[in-house]
Amino acid sequence: MEIIKYPSKRDWPALLTRPALDVTALFDTVRTVLDEVKEQGDAAVKRYEEKFDKVVLADLQVSEVEMRDADKLISEELKQAICQAKDNIEKFHASQSFMGQKIETTSGVTCWQKAVAIEKVGLYIPGGTAPLFSTVLMLAVPARIAGCREIVLCTPPDKEGKVHPAILFAAKVAGVNKIFKIGGIQAIASMAYGTQSVPKVYKIFGPGNQYVTAAKQLVSLKEVAIDMPAGPSEVEVIADETANPDFIAADFLSQAEHGADSQAMLVTASEGIVEDVVRAIQEQLDLLPRKEITEKALSHSRIIVLNNEQEVIDFTNQYAPEHLIIQTKNYRDIADKIENAGSVFMGAYTPESAGDYASGTNHTLPTNGYAKAYSGVNLDSFIKKITFQEITSEGIRNLGGTIQIMAANEHLDAHRHAVTIRLKSL
Repeated sequence: MEIIKYPSKRDWPALLTRPALDVTALFDTVRTVLDEVKEQGDAAVKRYEEKFDKVVLADLQVSEVEMRDADKLISEELKQAICQAKDNIEKFHASQSFMGQKIETTSGVTCWQKAVAIEKVGLYIPGGTAPLFSTVLMLAVPARIAGCREIVLCTPPDKEGKVHPAILFAAKVAGVNKIFKIGGIQAIASMAYGTQSVPKVYKIFGPGNQYVTAAKQLVSLKEVAIDMPAGPSEVEVIADETANPDFIAADFLSQAEHGADSQAMLVTASEGIVEDVVRAIQEQLDLLPRKEITEKALSHSRIIVLNNEQEVIDFTNQYAPEHLIIQTKNYRDIADKIENAGSVFMGAYTPESAGDYASGTNHTLPTNGYAKAYSGVNLDSFIKKITFQEITSEGIRNLGGTIQIMAANEHLDAHRHAVTIRLKSL
C-alpha cells in the first residue's frame, strides 16, 4: 500500500488512476459466445454452462420446487434480515417516484411528461466466491416499484446445478418473475437476444467479472440498454484527527475484500493519523478469511496526505469515487462541497457496508470515475419518460409564426407547411 505525502497537483493524475480494466482484449472471445447464443439459443447456453460453470443442465429455469426448497434452506435470522433490508430499499426508492406536471409554455400550448416503466428488464447476479443476494434486492425492488412487467434474473449455478438459496429467497420477496441458472457471457447473451427459455429484455442491470463487463458493452451497441459502465469496486475515506483509526481501517478493508482489483483510498490533511491507520489495517487484515484477496487489493490502494481541506475536496472531486466515507468533525460541510461521487457516507457511525446491504440506498454505483457523469441505480433507471404536447387553435396561432420562421431558415419547407396549412384552416 502506497503512502504519499504532500504531492504537488502535477502528480495528482497519477494518483487518481485505478487498477486497469481493459476488456477490449476479450472482445473476440466474448463475440464468439454472443453469436452462438444468438444463433443457437438454449443449446449454446447449456454447452457454455458445461464449459464455464462445469455443470450439465437439463433445464435452465429454476423450478417452483427449487424455490420452495430454498425457503427451507436458510435460517429465519437471514430471512428477517433480507426482509428488513428489502423494506428499507423499498421505502427509499418509492420516495423517488416521478410526478409530471402539465405546463402551458405559450397560451394554448401544453406540454408534459409521463413516466412509463421499462417493460422487460434483466438482472445479472454474479456467483463466484460470495452469493450476492443483496444485489438481487438492489435491482429487483426498484424494478418492481417502477412497474416493470417482466423481471428476469440470471445467475450461475454451482456444480450440482443449484442456485444459492439466499439468492432465490431474495428474488422471491423482491418480486422477480423468472430465474435462470446461467452465468457469464452466456447469461448476458440470453437476456440480450432471447432464447427458447429466456425472454429477450430491453435493459440489463448488474455487476460481473471482466467477461460480463465486455459482454454488456458489446450487446449495448445495438441490442439492449445497460445500467452503466462497470469496473472494479472502490472506496475513498476522508478523515481528520478526530476520526477513529479502527473505523477507517474497517472501511478500508471492507471494500478491499470485494476483489483483488478493488481499490481503497484514504485522503487526509491530518498526517498524524496515518501511522495509527496503517497499524489498524494490518491488525484487522490478519483476522480476515479473505486476507489473500484483500492484500492484492491493498497493493494498489493508497494513503494520500494533502496540505489542507480544500485540496482534499478538490482531489476527491477529481477522483469521483464510487463510495465516499467522510469521517471528520465537519463532515456535513465537506459533504456539501462534494460534486462527484456515487454514494456518500457521512459521520463516524455510517459504514459503507450499511449502503451495501440495508440502509435503503442502492449499492449499484458508477466506478472508475464515471460518477462525474453517471448516477447510481435508482427508480429512474427502470423508467423511461415520454413527452406529450397538445396545441389548440389558439396555440397554433400564437406559436405558428415562430415555427414557420425557424423552419424556413433551416430550409425545411415541409416543416413550415405543416404549420401553414393549419393556420389557413382557421
